[in-house]
Amino acid sequence: QVQLVESGGGLVQPGGSLRLSCAASRSISRFNAMGWYRQAPGKERELVAQVTASGRITYADSVKGRFTISGDNAENTGYLQMNSLKPEDTAVYYCSAILYGVRFWGQGTQVTVSS
Repeated sequence: QVQLVESGGGLVQPGGSLRLSCAASRSISRFNAMGWYRQAPGKERELVAQVTASGRITYADSVKGRFTISGDNAENTGYLQMNSLKPEDTAVYYCSAILYGVRFWGQGTQVTVSS
């Protein structure tokens, strides 16, 4: 069993920045993959960024150059640094991890980009 808890969401103006955190109940280095998804009202959940156990990192085209995924193994925490935020980034952001072929989800944190 894996527990994931997101934090760091909130209201930010366009062009601003936020850093989301994902606290895991075990070492994130053991995960087969870890990443971030988001779901806007009326839309399907989409992949934002992920890193696999082999070190492969992928980003959605819409966030390339603006978002950065990272982690701190000592703190069992993953991060999503979001810069140059746009209104279309508004969504609930979810942390997710895969361990032994099973996907786990956090509860989500709301990000609202508005002036």
